[in-house]
Amino acid sequence: MSTVTDKIILVVGANGAFGTEFCSQLAAGGAKILGTARSAETSSRLSPTLEKGLILDLADSASIQTLANYLLADTGSIDGIVLASGLVAFGSVGETPVSVVENLMKVNATGQIALVQQLLPKLLESAAAGKEPFIVSISGVIAESPMAGLSAYSASKTALNGFATAATRELKKIGVRWLDARPGHTESGLATRAVFGTAPNFGAGKTVPEVVSRIIRAIQEDEKDLPSSEF
Repeated sequence: MSTVTDKIILVVGANGAFGTEFCSQLAAGGAKILGTARSAETSSRLSPTLEKGLILDLADSASIQTLANYLLADTGSIDGIVLASGLVAFGSVGETPVSVVENLMKVNATGQIALVQQLLPKLLESAAAGKEPFIVSISGVIAESPMAGLSAYSASKTALNGFATAATRELKKIGVRWLDARPGHTESGLATRAVFGTAPNFGAGKTVPEVVSRIIRAIQEDEKDLPSSEF
């Protein structure tokens, strides 16, 4: 069994519903949290209890590189990365603009992948020190069952899940665990902040605290995957 006590964990999207809850629960378990927000404006919503508040725009490769360079130059370790940031859009294939598809792919998939790749040396340092480093991604149930009317969102989350699935096998050999979580619809408020289109009626969903608690338990119990059936 692993522990988060005294681990330094980077929470991407620490000002969002999922990110805020991860910061709270991980800190309660004794972790030290580095949290990111997309801009200086949104960083005002970061918890003042964070070890550091940082800026990261996953849609901007320069922003990813800047943050990675800063963290790589820092002498502190990174023992975990929680990818709790994301966007959603609704609409048919014909009506969803290509620019929306591209933005979702950057924020939900390629930006997150690029960040992990850039910070891999830090995770390897943690592994060498015996700290059992981990990565958590949240591709969601839609990565298992892509939906009509959410083709752009489905594509971005499926891409993240595919990369995580393959990367898990590689990283295991070097002491880094990648845990992909695929909870069903969760009442995070993300559907009301869609970058395009209007959300259908999903019905009542899971609560953010219960989903985050389940993911953290999986981290602590060394679980390798969290399919939708586990929520």
